[in-house]
Amino acid sequence: MPAIVHFEVRVDPARRDDAAKYLSETLAATRAWPGNQGIEALVDDADPCHILVVETWATTQDHDDYAAWRKTPEGKSGLHEILAAPPSKQVYSTTMPLDLQPSLD
Repeated sequence: MPAIVHFEVRVDPARRDDAAKYLSETLAATRAWPGNQGIEALVDDADPCHILVVETWATTQDHDDYAAWRKTPEGKSGLHEILAAPPSKQVYSTTMPLDLQPSLD
């Protein structure tokens, strides 16, 4: 199963206009990493400084390799310059079987 990564950031309100630029620069390297299958940046309707980046990876190991690279001097991004708080990350790679009946609508 692919790994789905939620990377949540809170942008400093004074830097909100810079968010798209910094995220684009940072996420270009993420998207180019082997095993990355796609990225979306979702903006909270109630708080435009709260952004959820959803990444899809072929495997958890692909994401782990990427995350390790981000901790190196070569992988460091400038995203921290616009954040109001440290980001959070959750990785989902296991599904829960659900017994759902098809909708009649």
